[in-house]
Amino acid sequence: MRLNGKVAIVVGAGQQPGETIGNGRATAIRFAEEGASVLLVDKSEKWAEETLKMIEERGGKAHVQLADITKENDCQAIATACMNYFGKIDILHNNVGRSEGDAGTTEMDVDIWDQLMDMNLKGMFMTCKHVLPVMIEQGFGCIINISSIASICSHNSITYKTGKGAVNTMTHHIAMENASYGIRANAILPGLMDTPMAIERRAREQNVHRDEVREARNNRVPLLKKMGTAWDVANASVFLASDEANYITGLIMPVDGGLSAHIGGA
Repeated sequence: MRLNGKVAIVVGAGQQPGETIGNGRATAIRFAEEGASVLLVDKSEKWAEETLKMIEERGGKAHVQLADITKENDCQAIATACMNYFGKIDILHNNVGRSEGDAGTTEMDVDIWDQLMDMNLKGMFMTCKHVLPVMIEQGFGCIINISSIASICSHNSITYKTGKGAVNTMTHHIAMENASYGIRANAILPGLMDTPMAIERRAREQNVHRDEVREARNNRVPLLKKMGTAWDVANASVFLASDEANYITGLIMPVDGGLSAHIGGA
């Protein structure tokens, strides 16, 4: 098993209801399948407990930790809880994000801007801030931040793109700042994915069937005209968390079916 004996924190390990699986839940399951013990962090006890049940049904080991990552005390408590349960932290996987309420520059509400930045950027900063001292003392560790292809591609609203772009630069900084301690930091940029957060909200906002949302998104993907799934993000995360990626740090890695390579057209 590729993560045997490792301890992972997955922030955003629950998910809202939907027909498919979300990135955080899929990653937590894959980490456990590969032998890691997993701290399942989420603001919803119900959603996290559902993930815990799925892991335990597969013979994996995990604990639930409730947290609001916009609060620094909760972020500090995540690191403390992981040390109390497992005694070390090998992997931090940051998977919390939100785009609902985003808008164009002149229409953007300042309070919503602050809320989105708190969740999409500051929350990741604070979880890293409180896990890094443990990893520095250990002399090893792996941080994986889930950004978005919106950070490098055209996007129709300002806050999500700006926040995810900052996640990329923050990941670069953390990678270089902590390389001498044996800590690696990389970011994954999911493209158009068939997850509950992506599909259910858009179907509701557009007042259409979710299959219409899927068809429109599928048609934008160069690779086989088909969105990716959370398992694609999870499998990329397993690779970056494993010893196979020991010489990889500072990587900004698209998982997007070629969307970021499809610039213009002939």
